[in-house]
Amino acid sequence: MSRGRSDGSQKKRLVASICVVAIFLGFLYVYGGSIFGSQSSGSSALEYGSRSLKRLGSSYLGAEDDTDDKQDESSTFRQGDGEDNIVPKSFPVCDDRHSELIPCLDRHLIYQMRMKLDLSVMEHYERHCPPAERRYNCLIPPPSGYKVPIKWPQSRDEVWKANIPHTHLAHEKSDQNWMVVNGEKIMFPGGGTHFHYGADKYIASIANMLNFSNNNLNNDGRLRTVLDVGCGVASFGGYLLSSNIIAMSLAPNDVHQNQIQFALERGIPAYLGVLGTKKLPYPSRSFEFAHCSRCRIDWLQRDGILLLELDRLLRPGGYFAYSSPEAYAQDEEDLRIWRDMSDLVGRMCWKIAAKRDQTVVWQKPLTNDCYLEREPGTHPPLCQSDDDPDAVWGVNMEACITPYSDYDNKAKGSGLAPWPARLTSPPPRLADFGYSNEMFEKDTDRWQRRVDRYWDLLSPKIKSNTLRNIMDMKANMGSFAAALRDKDVWVMNVVPHDGPNTLKLVYDRGLIGTTHDWCEAFSTYPRTYDLLHAWTVFSDIEKKGCSAEDLLLEMDRILRPTGFAIIRDKQSVIDFIKKYLSALHWEAIDSSPDSVQDGDGVFIIQKKLWLTSGSFRDTE
Repeated sequence: MSRGRSDGSQKKRLVASICVVAIFLGFLYVYGGSIFGSQSSGSSALEYGSRSLKRLGSSYLGAEDDTDDKQDESSTFRQGDGEDNIVPKSFPVCDDRHSELIPCLDRHLIYQMRMKLDLSVMEHYERHCPPAERRYNCLIPPPSGYKVPIKWPQSRDEVWKANIPHTHLAHEKSDQNWMVVNGEKIMFPGGGTHFHYGADKYIASIANMLNFSNNNLNNDGRLRTVLDVGCGVASFGGYLLSSNIIAMSLAPNDVHQNQIQFALERGIPAYLGVLGTKKLPYPSRSFEFAHCSRCRIDWLQRDGILLLELDRLLRPGGYFAYSSPEAYAQDEEDLRIWRDMSDLVGRMCWKIAAKRDQTVVWQKPLTNDCYLEREPGTHPPLCQSDDDPDAVWGVNMEACITPYSDYDNKAKGSGLAPWPARLTSPPPRLADFGYSNEMFEKDTDRWQRRVDRYWDLLSPKIKSNTLRNIMDMKANMGSFAAALRDKDVWVMNVVPHDGPNTLKLVYDRGLIGTTHDWCEAFSTYPRTYDLLHAWTVFSDIEKKGCSAEDLLLEMDRILRPTGFAIIRDKQSVIDFIKKYLSALHWEAIDSSPDSVQDGDGVFIIQKKLWLTSGSFRDTE
């Protein structure tokens, strides 16, 4: 009897133990996600796509998804309350080492995936986006000690060192006045590799070389858009702004890793890109002026293909200013390069407009006459008549000259009004899309009303200098940016690569922008824009089967802390985004129906300033 009682007692204890374990495991199952998902730093907070989080977006975390788990993309914004529609309470935070992650320009990805790229033609600096299973599903943290950026125009000359904690350029370029470390700030005296004594004096000297009135490079409004290749920290572009000239400052994520990051932190228009194998993401005849100051580019390689890409981008009669030892040095190698470049540009029908000291300025012809007068078989040849000079997204460069259309050839120029009238004057290339002047004017008026409404909604949160770097994620003809002409801001106008290529209209209005695919990450550093404007962008990517959650995480990466996003889309999109506000650390500012006619709603959010535990320790 006593033995039986002992066995029964043991069984009771065993049953009780099993119950306790089951309850504990249940607790972990229910609450474990929020406990472990809320880690703010450390390697465990950095994850690639995993099955446990796959419902955050099929293209973002789509590795090894079963067919039964696939969502119906057409119903992304019509979610119910089922298991397939789980919204995370929080996103993990990436490891602090990834505070400057640029997903499609990530050299670590190239090494890890063992991509076979030709380094001699800069393929490793071109875009290489991660496959779905290697995309990050975490929020990019700010660096330790991050502060709200200094406001424009003061930011042109100084930024917080904590925001971009890289001082190697200050030491490497100390003799050229690129930048100087001064306590908690990094100062920008305005120097460059070829203009140690200031970009302003250098710009005035080029204008003087070209006999422009008052030594002003804008040439009475006729010179408005500039491409600065190998721009450094973009002081050249920064000092052009006071002359009503806007430059696209371009540089790769190379050994001078953070030069474009510094440019954008300063509030100067800039873009990560390289003259490599692909066409630059700009339409033909976009710039009146191109500039290279010791940009370390071999213009003679591959039959002059890089110089021919500049030729594609220059308007009729456009200029290329080249400041480099080859323009003035007398040693044998520099003289050889100068002779070969002179021969190449001569066959391209460029003429020397001016040459003084260390700088030469070439000018592109106004018409096709010179091209047609060349000897048969002359290289570089003219591009084929069926080549589209405005098809650029992922398209290889070609070593050929882009001739002018019949219209441009007869016009003997771009036919554009001087700035600022150019901004609101119907551009000649409207006809390429079958758009009328009346359509252009109505579009301009419509967006002026909409932008005025946006500013009414933002007014409780912003001052005159709160915003500087703005991105219009679907710019169409650029009327959103045109409506901001009285604000001290600049706009990166983004045109989808698979829609009407209206980016050339944007440039013809004296604005700048780029082509892009919002199913991929944008070519910029984290925390570089104060305001993002997304007009039906979410609806558009839904049609393409891309993940809306991916886009939310990408917008968060691009936005500066305390920055804003304006989402203009159908109501179901806005309802969808509202579910993610807490996970993204976003705050709703306003949500209101804005247009009964097209059914759009407007939703404005502000990104909160949040720091990892390490950042808190550094700021206390």
